[in-house]
Amino acid sequence: MKRIGTLLIPMALVAGTAMQAQTVKIGVLAPITGFAAADGASVKNSIKLAVDHINATGGVLGKKVEAVLYDDHADPKEATALARKLIEQDGVKAVVAGSYSMPSRAIAPLFNDEKIPLVAAYAVHPDVTSGGKFSYCFRNGFLGTVEGKAAGFACVNLLKGKNIAVLTSDNDFGKEMAAGFKAYMESPAGKGAKVVSYQTYPMSEKDYKPYLSKIKGMNPDIIFSGGYYFQSGPMVKQAREMGITAQFVGEEGADSPEFVKIAGAASEGFVIVTNLNRDDARPVVKTFLKEYADQFKISPDMVGASAYDAFMIICDGIKRANSLDGAAMQKAIAGVKNYNGLTGMIRGFEKGEVVKDVQVQVVKNGEFRYKGVVNDPALIHP
Repeated sequence: MKRIGTLLIPMALVAGTAMQAQTVKIGVLAPITGFAAADGASVKNSIKLAVDHINATGGVLGKKVEAVLYDDHADPKEATALARKLIEQDGVKAVVAGSYSMPSRAIAPLFNDEKIPLVAAYAVHPDVTSGGKFSYCFRNGFLGTVEGKAAGFACVNLLKGKNIAVLTSDNDFGKEMAAGFKAYMESPAGKGAKVVSYQTYPMSEKDYKPYLSKIKGMNPDIIFSGGYYFQSGPMVKQAREMGITAQFVGEEGADSPEFVKIAGAASEGFVIVTNLNRDDARPVVKTFLKEYADQFKISPDMVGASAYDAFMIICDGIKRANSLDGAAMQKAIAGVKNYNGLTGMIRGFEKGEVVKDVQVQVVKNGEFRYKGVVNDPALIHP
């Protein structure tokens, strides 16, 4: 239950009750250590930039903001204990759930009961918001089924796929993506494209060759790989070593420079659906990309961008509510319209779910670049 620290300008631990009284505390839970440490680093780095930007422009309600960041190890039990600490000891006014679906699902009811707004950065499972049941819980990232449908759109419309194999992780993340993908392919929008195989692999899998061998015999033109960068990276590399030439399509879990490092040359041409467009010309995007690369000497990813947006949405809600009252902040966040977010223009929230375009990116020369966009209202609305 280690407290990573608090983020202010300058970045330092808070000293004394006087300073504490002058700050607005926003909690952040992220997997700083463990299997998802690269994602945790993205959250931590991006939250620092968000705090810097807010405080450099006057903070909120005349006070500086302070991010109280804890490492939840992507573990629901750890996240639950830390959530109680944020509520009972730290006195946070809002929370960024900067972790995976399982821990985010576990903590959402706690903050809802306490009437403390929570914005999930990138967890995809519906239980985080439960279709509006948890009225104080919002999701800035995509619902898993929305992203899965967008992947189906990309396969059929952008890549003209006819025979598609599906290989996804058997956890919450993979199951939600696969459900959305299947729903799209079985609808008229699937245009008759055939899914030749559905396979799942355990979260701890390292050897994908048995699954890929089955797929190779079916000769699909596209393989939809639902998984994180540490899964999709080895999968794509092993596929190319086996002589599989099918186009790979992934999703936000593979949206990381770590994917390119792991897959190496095999990453070239890999397509993903995600929520960060590196070629977006809006100043908010160009500034973030440059500052992140300059400060942390690595390219930013979807995880960090989503955490940044979640933090900024909370601060925007505080400003528009002109209050730190939970109900007032909740109403302000729920009422967001056409918010100029880093991860896209946010049209608003429907029962806690974000409505914005899904971005399609492709790896070119070792970097994610613009490939297309999914903006069909029937797909992007939850």
